[in-house]
Amino acid sequence: MRGGVGAVAVTEGILRRQSARESAARTYARALPIVPVRARGLTIEGADGRRYLDCLSGAGTLALGHNHPVVLDAIRKVLDSGAPLHVLDLATPVKDAFVTELFHNLPPGLADRARVQFCGPAGTDAVEAALKLVRAATGRSGVLAFTGAYHGMTAGALAASGGACDVRVTRLPYPQDYRCPFGVGGPSGAELAARWTESVLDDPKSGVRQPAGMILEPVQGEGGVIPAPDTWLRRMRQITADRSIPLIADEIQTGVGRTGAFWAVEHSGVTPDVMVLSKAIGGSLPLAVVVYRDDLDVWEPGAHAGTFRGNQLAMAAGTATLRHVREHRLSERAATLGSRMLTRLGDLARDFPCIGDVRGRGLMIGVELVDAEAEADADGDEGGDGGASANGPRPADPELAAAVQRECLRRGLIVELGGRHSSVVRLLPPLTITDDQASAVLDRLADAVASAARKRAAPDRAPVPQGRRRGQGDRAERAG
Repeated sequence: MRGGVGAVAVTEGILRRQSARESAARTYARALPIVPVRARGLTIEGADGRRYLDCLSGAGTLALGHNHPVVLDAIRKVLDSGAPLHVLDLATPVKDAFVTELFHNLPPGLADRARVQFCGPAGTDAVEAALKLVRAATGRSGVLAFTGAYHGMTAGALAASGGACDVRVTRLPYPQDYRCPFGVGGPSGAELAARWTESVLDDPKSGVRQPAGMILEPVQGEGGVIPAPDTWLRRMRQITADRSIPLIADEIQTGVGRTGAFWAVEHSGVTPDVMVLSKAIGGSLPLAVVVYRDDLDVWEPGAHAGTFRGNQLAMAAGTATLRHVREHRLSERAATLGSRMLTRLGDLARDFPCIGDVRGRGLMIGVELVDAEAEADADGDEGGDGGASANGPRPADPELAAAVQRECLRRGLIVELGGRHSSVVRLLPPLTITDDQASAVLDRLADAVASAARKRAAPDRAPVPQGRRRGQGDRAERAG
C-alpha cells in the first residue's frame, strides 16, 4: 500500500539530502531512488509505504533474505550474552563455532588441510590478502586474471578486474557463448581459451613470467552472469597444478548455495588452492576470509591483519546462515528453482528479440538486453567480444536495460544491472524465495520488458509477444 503525501515528502527529503551530502561515487542509490525502512525475506518496504520484491539481495549478501529469524536470533544471543563484540584475532566461542561450520562445508579436498585468515570486512580485502598470500608463498609477483572479472575496488583487487589498466596482471580470455572472444562459442570456444592460457604460460617469448597465482570467478557476476564451463574450469585446475601455480577461486558472490551447489567450484569437481569468501558468509553483516591450503601458510605473525577481522556479530550471523543453508538443502533448492526460472526466461526471450541471451546458474541469473533493430554480428567482431551463433549477437543496449530496470521498480521489483556494457538485468533473489514469489518476480520482469520495448518502438510498431498470456501484465501490476 502506498503512503500518504507526508510519507512521500519524507522520502523525497531524505533522498535530496543524500544527493547533497554523499559522494558522487554512490551507485545503487542513483538507479533505485527508494528509502527502505523495513524488510523481511524477499520484501522491502519504503518510507513512502511502497513494497518491493528485492532481487538485489545486498548484491548477493542476503542468502536468507532480509532479517531471517535464525540470523536475528543468533545476533540477539551474542548481544544478550555480554560477549565482547570486538576482539581483533583473539579466539572466542563464537569464532570457534563459525570456523567449525565453515570447515564442515568446504570442498572435501580443501577442508582436510585448510587454514583460514580473517581479513578486513569486505570481499576486496579477502582478494588483497589472497594475492599477498600467493606472492609470499611462491616468491613470484605476477598474477593471471580474466577478461570481464570483478574482484573488488581496492588497488590490488581492481588491478585483477576487467576494467584495470597499466598494471602487472596478465589478462586471459574467459569463455562465454553469446559473445565468445574467438567468435565460435560452446566447447570449441572454451578449448581455444584454454589453449591460449597454455600458450601464454609455456611460450618463452610470451612476455609472461611464471606467475604467483591465477584468480578466477566460477561464475562472473559483474561481468554479466557468465558461468565458466565445467570442462574449462577443470582445465584451468590442471594447467595451474602442472605448473605449480596456486589457483584462487573468488567465491565472494557465488558461495553459500547461490549457484545450486554450496560452492560454485563444486559443479566442476575442482578443488582450488585458495578461496576468497565474503558476502553471504557473514549472514548480512561485514565479514571476509581467505581459506587456503596449509602449505601456503608461510606468513610471519602480523604479516597480514585488519582491525575489524574479529566481528563477533557477523560470525554468529554467518554460522547461522551456513548451517541453515546446509540443513535445509537450499543449494539444491536454488538449482531446481533457478532452472525453472531460466526456462521461463528463455520463453520470454523467444517473445522479445530485444532479449539477446538468458544465462546463469542456480539463483544467479542474467538477461542481456540488445538492440533488436541493429544488424547481428556474423563475424564475431561486435565490440571485440565475438559471437557464438550463426547470426552472431546484436549490440548491447544499456539504455534499454536501464529502462527495464526503471519499469521493474515501478512494478515493485528491484533488480541490478551488470555486464560489460551494463546491459544485463541481474536477478539475485534470496535462496529462501518461494515458488509463488519467483512467479511474481518473473511476471513483473516480463511486464517491464514489454513496457520498455513498447516505449522504445514507434507506436505503429509496438511489439506484441505471441506467447504472452492475456492478463499477465495486469496480474504483475496488481501483485505490486
